[in-house]
Amino acid sequence: MTTGQDYLLIVEDDPDIRALLDTTLRFNNYGVVTAQNGREALEIIQKKHPTLVIADIMMPHLDGFGLVHRMRINPETRRIPVVFITATYVAPEDRDFALRIGATRFIQKPVDLDRFLAMIDELLKQDPHTVPQPLDEFGFYDGYRKRLEAKLEEKVKQIAREEHLLGSRSETEDTDMQMSLRHAFREQDELKALLTEIYKHLERIGVTPK
Repeated sequence: MTTGQDYLLIVEDDPDIRALLDTTLRFNNYGVVTAQNGREALEIIQKKHPTLVIADIMMPHLDGFGLVHRMRINPETRRIPVVFITATYVAPEDRDFALRIGATRFIQKPVDLDRFLAMIDELLKQDPHTVPQPLDEFGFYDGYRKRLEAKLEEKVKQIAREEHLLGSRSETEDTDMQMSLRHAFREQDELKALLTEIYKHLERIGVTPK
């Protein structure tokens, strides 16, 4: 990793999307460093602060919500702009929570690259980023829990719906459905793992999730 100059940090577990954003930004003369999840991103940030972070929300180990929270409670990284890109967290409640914990922008996948580049240029020209006061521990983890539970419920319904349809369509459509199901099961497992960690954390601070 080269961080001898200003750089943008891309945090994305999907290798195709990570490569697309990396190539697009480099082609437009930005210095870029990439990470596969929030935990890896924090290790990079500790070595040298990026000018801006572009992060997926749904990631294993440490997702985008957790990454932003850790950045905002640290005075040294509190003002680094963070752009969320997501295909999963697209409800108004997701956007509200993202902005409340300190995300700077929130955009949906697939990414419109022209608009994306214009937004990056705008953010880099702005004065130092102003963020809201970080949520307290309970406020963050309780809001985080609610978002995860809502996404898990949606994912369970999606899996049930696709399993019901499997075998009732053409061979090509069934193949696509099987790929979608594998992805959905993987995301379901990630959500369950994250929720388990959140429940443990809430219990440690004396809160029993309802």
